[in-house]
Amino acid sequence: MATMTHDTQVGGRVRAGLGFALLSASSFGLSGPLARGLMDAGWSSAAAVAARVLLAAAVLTPIAAVALRGRWSLLRRTAPLITAYGLVAVAGCQLAFFNAVAHMEVGVALLVEYTAPVAVVGWLWLRHGQRPTRLTALGGVLGLLGLLLVLDVVSGARVSAVGVLWALAAMVGAAVYFVLNARDADGLPGVVLAAGGLLVGGVVLVLAGAVGIVGFSVSAEPVAFDGFTVAWWPPLLALGVVTAALAYVAGIAATRRLGSRLASFVALTEVVMALVFAWLLLGEAPGPVQLAGGASILGGVVAVKLGEPRGGRAPRSAEGPASTR
Repeated sequence: MATMTHDTQVGGRVRAGLGFALLSASSFGLSGPLARGLMDAGWSSAAAVAARVLLAAAVLTPIAAVALRGRWSLLRRTAPLITAYGLVAVAGCQLAFFNAVAHMEVGVALLVEYTAPVAVVGWLWLRHGQRPTRLTALGGVLGLLGLLLVLDVVSGARVSAVGVLWALAAMVGAAVYFVLNARDADGLPGVVLAAGGLLVGGVVLVLAGAVGIVGFSVSAEPVAFDGFTVAWWPPLLALGVVTAALAYVAGIAATRRLGSRLASFVALTEVVMALVFAWLLLGEAPGPVQLAGGASILGGVVAVKLGEPRGGRAPRSAEGPASTR
């Protein structure tokens, strides 16, 4: 009876984690089409992301304060973790990606950045001795193949050595995002990690724009989507509340239930959801090759899930308090 109860609890935790992961991926996937609309209306990419991140921080900060319940010593103790999250997983990842697309095509940059699950698997193997199973390796191959098909970078893509280096830096930032999300041994509520990291990241992005590291311009022009036009503020509000506040909190909740490895592979569905939202909002219908790529990504996620230890998550000792992430 005890075993059955434990299995039920573990199964429920994994199902909840998968639900949070898909919610996070869907929310992140909406960001591209919304930001595209703003950028077509005169916003720079850096300004759109900085506004998105700071708006999310403003939404989450009051909730985070309630979640702390007066435990300000916990906030001081985990300040290095929050700062690293904001600097690397939020601001560093975004800035590196901006610089990558300045030297190469967006699809190629995305492909390099989305090799982050492979980096997570390698980190868990080298740092914690979690050798990937054959199914995990198969999932990695299917996931990368799916990305190649979805992003359609196999024909005539322009590759720059500088751009690749920046894209690799973005990949490291994305991998750090999953690794730090999984760290819950400090007792830091996920909403506090998200709010603090977004606040730090947003300030860094604004400073980067102020000193000219990235272009920074805003516009009050209407934003046009496929078949309709809206004022500038509804897309910006959705960017902050849905694609950042909701996406980051759900991503942390998912990773703490699934572990960084499985959560990082489920997050590949963000690319598929971005295609869906681009179709609905921008009229950019996916082709048969992209649909096949989406199926390959989902197959990779299933393979990684089947290759996970029983319960869907690595033992806490492998991701727990002694980790230097």
